[in-house]
Amino acid sequence: MSTPNPKDPNAKKPVPPANSAAKKPGEAPKAQPKPPAKPGAPKPEAKAQSAKPTPPEKKKPAPKRDKDWSDSGRRKIGQIMIDLGFLDEGQLFDILDEVRNTGVRTGQVALTRGLINEDQLLQAVAEQHGLKVINLEDAKPNPQAVSMVQETMAQVYKILPMSFEGGVLTVVMADPGNLQALDDLRNFLGIQQVQAVLAPQRAIEEAITKAYSGKQDSIADIIAELNADTSLTIGKRETSIDLESLTEIAEAAPVRKLINMVLLMAIRDHASDIHFEPFEDEYKMRYRCDGVLYEMVPPPRHLAMAISSRIKVMSNLDIAERRLPQDGRIELNVGGNPVDMRVSVLPTMFGESVVIRVLDRTTVSLDLNKVGMEAETLADFRKMIHKPNGIVLVTGPTGAGKTTTLYSALNELNTIDVKVITTEDPVEYEIEGLVQCPINHEIDLTFASALRSILRQDPDIILVGEIRDLETAQIAVQASLTGHLVFSTLHTNDAASTITRLRDMGVEPFLLTATLEGILAQRLVRRICSNCREEFTPSAEMLMELAMRPEEAKGRKFFYGSGCEKCNNLGFRGRNGLFELIAIDDDFRDLISSGASTDALRVHARNRGIRSLRDAGLVALQAGITSIEEVVRETVLEENE
Repeated sequence: MSTPNPKDPNAKKPVPPANSAAKKPGEAPKAQPKPPAKPGAPKPEAKAQSAKPTPPEKKKPAPKRDKDWSDSGRRKIGQIMIDLGFLDEGQLFDILDEVRNTGVRTGQVALTRGLINEDQLLQAVAEQHGLKVINLEDAKPNPQAVSMVQETMAQVYKILPMSFEGGVLTVVMADPGNLQALDDLRNFLGIQQVQAVLAPQRAIEEAITKAYSGKQDSIADIIAELNADTSLTIGKRETSIDLESLTEIAEAAPVRKLINMVLLMAIRDHASDIHFEPFEDEYKMRYRCDGVLYEMVPPPRHLAMAISSRIKVMSNLDIAERRLPQDGRIELNVGGNPVDMRVSVLPTMFGESVVIRVLDRTTVSLDLNKVGMEAETLADFRKMIHKPNGIVLVTGPTGAGKTTTLYSALNELNTIDVKVITTEDPVEYEIEGLVQCPINHEIDLTFASALRSILRQDPDIILVGEIRDLETAQIAVQASLTGHLVFSTLHTNDAASTITRLRDMGVEPFLLTATLEGILAQRLVRRICSNCREEFTPSAEMLMELAMRPEEAKGRKFFYGSGCEKCNNLGFRGRNGLFELIAIDDDFRDLISSGASTDALRVHARNRGIRSLRDAGLVALQAGITSIEEVVRETVLEENE
């Protein structure tokens, strides 16, 4: 089969996206949870093809100088660096080759290659944008300007407020291309104009630390301000609030400040979810980091309506509708990185419960090599996903990392000669080259109906977000039988029980043996912070939870995290995967055909040397990756172990 030529002379140049004006959060200092107790205690842009081929005896021409202006109306940075004497034409030609292949900025490539230094790059950028470069050793920020921008916002957006005069806020930044940061400041602070000057990134970071030393706001400070604002007081049951009043409280500066802080805190601390929960006599705010919920300083109960209304405004929901559930999204661009937030509003007895799912693409690496599998497991999984047809399933509870594993697999398979289509509920991450179809229950677009249509789109590889019913399972099986490779997920406790679940749904055993290629069960355990990791001797009770006798623990090392500033005093930092991978061989097919029980399937897996999730946890425990509590919390001891 011939490969299409990507060098299409008629291809249109990509048009740079317009700057979005999505609203952004303000600031959020770190929550300070109590240090963890010691264990034992309670709980490429394509090159345009020239019309005439270059004669082979001639050298490559240098970049033409008649196209020195970008689509934004600014001179191109490469030409500026030539005009300033930092580069010559040949060097720029080589740099542009790498830019086209990698997507990295021209100036950054020149800097990485050592052709220019940081000061020269900054001078060229300033020339391009018509901005001034300042020396932060000589210029000191005005305290009034510093007080206007919270520390967390300054750190996340990498900007330093310098002065506020005549209604104009001047900030120092290293990347003037991040116009979104300036838009956010205007929105959050309610001012008309924000202007930028430039300085080196490292100097800005040091100046931010000095400027905010001892001046950090806390959620408690803002809540105290909210308590003093009686204009925001609304009754508990909130039965007769008009639209004008709702809009007024949603736009109140203290409420905006609080929500901005909480959202930025979640992004900074890599939280996956933020919870706003009204109860009869209190209001709770919590966020989930590494799979565990942590409580923040609670705001006063009377702010329930103001908080939910503010979030509705940010996510373009109907603030007057308080009887029905609503779903929306907040799109942010923080520090030049896209952050997508999915908002769910649920009416309860005492007000609206709001949960925000944070989808920060910069924290997710869609690389199978970084998922956390051991080398042998990874090699076996790669064999499965590179088969021409069949079904590969990833199982586990919500939040076990199934989506990340599947996206990583698809990212590896996503090549120019393969058509990949996904149907998801919802589409969590957009991947270039994949055709992604979101489920919409309001118009009866289900996994089954979407899958039927996908089969008419000539796909090679299909991802079904989840097999929830017999109809979806049957269509997935038929897709596999007709030469497609199908990926999907199920909510089961381990790999063996997945087979039983499919049989219970009504899928015929002979269809399973004909199509099923492999099952990957996985869990996520918190990783002990490497900065505060300490060795300890577990108590007999802790060993009992692992079903391990004291004599078996001799010679083993056990660790825990004592808590430090780097891990926010939690003792853990990040998560690590535990995996159980079953490759369906002939013996497994015989067992499936005979209707073998889940226990019989597990016994066969162990006899083949396949580790259970608990065994994988013990390996991670011995390696000092995680703690006893995490292994016990996320895995179950099998009866035959």
